[in-house]
Amino acid sequence: MIKVLLAPSARRVRRLSLGAAISAGLILLNLAPAEAAKATLNLGMTIEPAGLDPTIAAPVAIGQVTWQNVFEGLVMVDEAGKVQPQLARSWEISPDGLTYTFKLQTGVTFHDGEAFDSASAKFALDRARGADSVNPQKRFFASIASIDTPDPETLVLHLSAPTGSLLYWLGWPASVMVAPNSAAGDKTKPIGTGPFKFVSWAKGDKVELERNLDYWNKRASVKLDRVTFRFIADPQAQAAALKSGDVDAIPEFAAPELMSSFDGDPKLLAKIGNTELKVVAGMNNDRKPFDDKRVRQALMMAIDRKTVVDGAWSGLGTPIGSHYTPNDPGYLDLTGKLAYDPAKAKALLAEAGYPNGFSFTIKSPQMAYAPRSAQVMQAMLAEIGVTMNIEPTEFPAKWVQDVMKDRAYEMTIVAHAEPMDIDIYSRDPYYFNYRNPAFNDLMKKVQETSDPAAQAKLYGEAQSILAEDVPALYLFVMPKLGVWNNKLKGLWENEPIPSNVLTNVFWED
Repeated sequence: MIKVLLAPSARRVRRLSLGAAISAGLILLNLAPAEAAKATLNLGMTIEPAGLDPTIAAPVAIGQVTWQNVFEGLVMVDEAGKVQPQLARSWEISPDGLTYTFKLQTGVTFHDGEAFDSASAKFALDRARGADSVNPQKRFFASIASIDTPDPETLVLHLSAPTGSLLYWLGWPASVMVAPNSAAGDKTKPIGTGPFKFVSWAKGDKVELERNLDYWNKRASVKLDRVTFRFIADPQAQAAALKSGDVDAIPEFAAPELMSSFDGDPKLLAKIGNTELKVVAGMNNDRKPFDDKRVRQALMMAIDRKTVVDGAWSGLGTPIGSHYTPNDPGYLDLTGKLAYDPAKAKALLAEAGYPNGFSFTIKSPQMAYAPRSAQVMQAMLAEIGVTMNIEPTEFPAKWVQDVMKDRAYEMTIVAHAEPMDIDIYSRDPYYFNYRNPAFNDLMKKVQETSDPAAQAKLYGEAQSILAEDVPALYLFVMPKLGVWNNKLKGLWENEPIPSNVLTNVFWED
């Protein structure tokens, strides 16, 4: 490295005095570390996104490439799960909770030079909430009755009903700001306001971003000049790429059983953090025998959650008793509500009219945790006379069609990645086909207040209802398994939202 730096100066140095030459050499030596500071990053991901616009499709891999890198929102959710200002520098909420007035950052432009102001913010929100919207979280914007733009830096949202989660929802990938002139092409050529600009997408291989030299937020310490997201599905190939240095980081490593293989490697760090990934085995509550709560409860009591975690994810996970994680406000540990008890499970099945058990099929997507969990569950259910057939199901296309759209399933297993998404059980239709007016009322009350303590209490009551009704078998929360070069700093160790936020990532000298 030093030879390369000195070589271009060799002829000039010969014409200097000895003292000057030594001085020049010292200057060059002192500059070498700064000039050689690494400013590129190769980051590995298991799943390649189907598109790059998080406002038109739900798969989390989209946001893991573009959220906070290419696209930004009025607000953002930080690593601690807290709402922070972003393109909106401040806001006020009226006493009745029906009017939100945002003051926007000034001097912000999209990557193509189009101005970001209240008009473009209104466009983005109208696009997300409009009749033709395909936004995966369109419900976030349902209470927005109208939007005013009294001046370029003021955005006013008028709501039809108080919406206590609105600010939090506005920090999600689905709520990022897109521009009127470029939004239609964001699926393949995303144009946002963020610290990185889209360069290219070689499908099946990689997405490349480069630093946005005109980034509006001068307080941000953006150190990376270029980032390449590489898509590597096979865990063994991921491990090999990390060890060889072909990739610098895999923030969501796909194979917990291989985590120990990095022990003692002086170049790599292995991190275990928190996520919102709730692994549940959802049941079609409209189909027999799953329309009987006693059957669902019996199946839950037949499952030893700890054994599932051990068998499916090498013991790296937290058992749960409801659709909620220990990171979330008002969390209750309800794993003891329907604790593992095969004898009680068999008795409850007999009471429900199935003394000899029954047979059914579980649709298992190909992600590693799903078939592994299903196989452990299959053995446990057999102990109470229930036969579970495992049907591998391609994800996302076939799984989404069979489960989410057609409801052509009996049981499935999937990790729900959306944070604080307990309200999915109040959505009708939703794939569980679960309906409970008391639960729905709690979800309505959550939105009627913005008081965190009141919301936490309501969430606790909601968790208890789900733990009793068991519309899904609640298994475990997956950890965030990250492996990266030990000189790489600033990657999120925890994951309140599935993401790879690179704004403050840098290489340590």
